[in-house]
Amino acid sequence: MASPSAAPSPEKQKVYEAVVDVLFKAFHTPVGFRPVHAKGIICEGLFTPSAGAASLSRAAHFQSAVPVYVRLSDFTGIPNIPDTDPNANPRGLALKFRLPGGAETDIVAHSVNGFPAATAEELLEFLQAVVTSGPDTPHPTPVENFLGTHPAALAFVSATKLPPVSFSTEAFYAVNAFRFVNKNGIAVYARYQVQPVDGEKHLTEAETAQQTPDFLFDELRQRLANKPFELKLLAQLAGEGDDVNNGSVTWPDNRPRVELGTIKVLKPLEDSDAAQRRMIFDPVRVTDGIELSDDPLPPARSAVYSISYARRNP
Repeated sequence: MASPSAAPSPEKQKVYEAVVDVLFKAFHTPVGFRPVHAKGIICEGLFTPSAGAASLSRAAHFQSAVPVYVRLSDFTGIPNIPDTDPNANPRGLALKFRLPGGAETDIVAHSVNGFPAATAEELLEFLQAVVTSGPDTPHPTPVENFLGTHPAALAFVSATKLPPVSFSTEAFYAVNAFRFVNKNGIAVYARYQVQPVDGEKHLTEAETAQQTPDFLFDELRQRLANKPFELKLLAQLAGEGDDVNNGSVTWPDNRPRVELGTIKVLKPLEDSDAAQRRMIFDPVRVTDGIELSDDPLPPARSAVYSISYARRNP
């Protein structure tokens, strides 16, 4: 299993820096913002574990309720992207559980059950193909060539582009597997999923055309001004033969899921904009009872987020 604290080699670090470079180039992200999921809001919440969560993992937040930060976001590094823009998908969800004693553990997810690449090198190749495939580029463009030979990337970009009715009606997937260990030392591999208690609901094209550019964020604030909403945190268990080290391979829908608990989203954080600038949601920030697999993507994403953080907080 991978170590959450292993420093990347100089060669890997160059790849991670290049990924950040191409993301900033792709979206012309202003200084001070994330190169992806730049438009977002952080909310305060409460996570209450289910009765069966402790049977899967001995992690502290699966034993008793803990406060949690919930960040909801649009895709791209464009901080004012309209919520109605197809490029605002996939939506993002990041969770930071605030554990007893001051420790934290994070989950990073998005609204597509899949990822376009298995490694940072493959992701860099994909992103470079995207930025070199402008409207005047002869066909087949670099991105068309890439998608023709990378089915996971094709499935990712072909996923629905329609927005949810509300952030409270969107499903999210943390596509990388983790090893969950309970108090008896029994371990299983699983992937996080987050399902809306109100049910998954998306707008039609006609309904989308009638919305304002910030309708999701406006609706979220209005909703929370009246009452909280809830999301269910689930663990999709790996079946025999499922690849636990490749986040670009989607597991079958018939794999069993264990309910881990309920996330009650309470209210927007008062200093959300400032908090977003200083806060990192790190996929390798695990805690006792949850371990990394040998999937190379979480360490790569962690490094990319760290580089991004340094650039938006010079």
